[in-house]
Order: sequence, then C-alpha cells, then structure tokens
Amino acid sequence: MEKVKEFLKTYLKKDLPEIRAGDIIRVYQKYKEGGKEKTSIFEGLVIARKHGKEIGATITVRRVIDGVGVERIFPIHSPTIEKIEIIGREKARRAKLYYLRKKK
Repeated sequence: MEKVKEFLKTYLKKDLPEIRAGDIIRVYQKYKEGGKEKTSIFEGLVIARKHGKEIGATITVRRVIDGVGVERIFPIHSPTIEKIEIIGREKARRAKLYYLRKKK
C-alpha cells in the first residue's frame, strides 16, 4: 500500500490554491479539437469538494447560464486542468452547498 501512495504522490499538483465550498473560481481546462489543443474556461461557485487531498479529489462547480443551472465536476489533479483561480469567497456555513440547486 505504501508503494502505491509513493507512486501516486508524483502526480499530485503542488501549486493548487486552497479551494473550499463557497469559493467563486475559474477553471482552465485543456482539450483537443482536431489537431489543435485549446483551453476552455468555466467560472462558477464551488458547491462541493470531495476526497480531500488525495489523487482522486474533485470539486463540483455550479454556474447559471441563461436561467439554466449547469454543474461540472473537475478532478483537481487531472493533467487536463491547467490552472484554477479563486476570484472571490462567499461565506459558507456548510461543507456541501447542494441546497443552492433548489434556491435559484
């Protein structure tokens, strides 16, 4: 088990900001279209963070586009994620903000 942890440690990103529920973030994600590599930007509110600091850690980001709520789940340590910027912080009293799905 220790060998697996040591192996996976090399793939963990070290330059990540401290992300928590209630943060407004901008996620830059690379993708391939044809022969070109492009960057997609998704900006929204973090409603959940799961799996702590391990390799499978994810964040759920919610954004309302034209009156429709859109949620995307991003694996934090994925090589397709270029960078994550924190734009602002909202006060959150809970770790998971799933109730916002019904509020808006």
